[in-house]
Amino acid sequence: MPDYTHLIVGGGMTADAAAQAIREAEPGASIGLVGAEPHPPYDRPPLSKALWKGEPEEKIWRKTAATGATLHLGRRVTAIDPRRHQATDDRGTVYGYRKLLLATGGAPRRLPLQSDQVIYYRTLDDYRRLRALASQSVRFAVIGGGFIGSEVAAALRMQGRDVTMLVPEAGLGARVFPADLSSFLVDYYRKKGVIMRVGEGMAGLDRRAGSCLVRTTTGGELVAEVLVAGLGILPSVELAEQAGLRIENGVVVDETCRSSQPDIYAAGDVAAFENPALRARIRVEHEDNANTMGRTAGLNMAGRVTPYHHLPFFYSDLFDLGYEAVGDVDARLESVSDWKERFREGVVYYLKAGRVRGVLLWNTWGQVDHARALIAEPGPFQPADVKGRLPV
Repeated sequence: MPDYTHLIVGGGMTADAAAQAIREAEPGASIGLVGAEPHPPYDRPPLSKALWKGEPEEKIWRKTAATGATLHLGRRVTAIDPRRHQATDDRGTVYGYRKLLLATGGAPRRLPLQSDQVIYYRTLDDYRRLRALASQSVRFAVIGGGFIGSEVAAALRMQGRDVTMLVPEAGLGARVFPADLSSFLVDYYRKKGVIMRVGEGMAGLDRRAGSCLVRTTTGGELVAEVLVAGLGILPSVELAEQAGLRIENGVVVDETCRSSQPDIYAAGDVAAFENPALRARIRVEHEDNANTMGRTAGLNMAGRVTPYHHLPFFYSDLFDLGYEAVGDVDARLESVSDWKERFREGVVYYLKAGRVRGVLLWNTWGQVDHARALIAEPGPFQPADVKGRLPV
């Protein structure tokens, strides 16, 4: 039975960040990593960004093996016994551990049709499949107008492919951006050659003559050879539930990333943590959180007590536009836009109960730390107070 000081369940960016931190803080520790993918940990953002712009694939690898961790790849842990400090994978291998980290991430929301023509864009293998298909003259449909859907549609269109987006909301990124900016993005994508079907959701999905037939909520139809589903993810908490951990929109952890079981930690997409600046428990599905929280979890597992008070940010590229977002960027909040050039460069502030809850830096760079500091301020703020707080 493999027996490790620290066992990491998951093979993504969070897992690598934890392994690096454990090795730094506890050089003599043994580290085991069990990952469901056949690949060692790699950077995920380039899958929908830089790789489509010519960055070579070899740049994505995280070099986890350099930590000395033993990588058990192509395996999935199916059960954890907290009392015995053991975990069992889908091949029946039992691993012993002193401390265990759940870095299981999330699983894409699924469409009702099981088909090789549907791609749930999350992994390197998904990228490789889609990139190969993008070299062919086929029709693509992207279902969903959120973070991944917007990026993938732009990436495919930049390859000269025919792309249709089916967006159930009134605009692109409608859950994040103010209505006027969301509407602008629809027109912007249209000018880039993407066919935008806005206000149409998916009501049904079938096959027709080698293609996918999407029936929409407005009674229309959409036919494409390849569907890319950008429907968001659900945190992969099944293993945590089996182990008896506390679950509330993810695995609930304290400021040291420790779960309700004392020797089990959680970090990354799957973990729900208290954030002091927002005074709320949040769960974040982006790179900055994966890297920073993974590292913090690893340090705490190795005995270097480090509270996780970080407020993560995320970023995106949409053709020749880009943004960074900090905190709670929610279109339902009151928003104040401060444009240097309308919809091209500026800052959007999100307010609630007299406090700044989030900041959207639209084609505005180098202001993430200033945005974090503003969110941490107690206020109270009126809408007029925030304009000009960050340089545009």
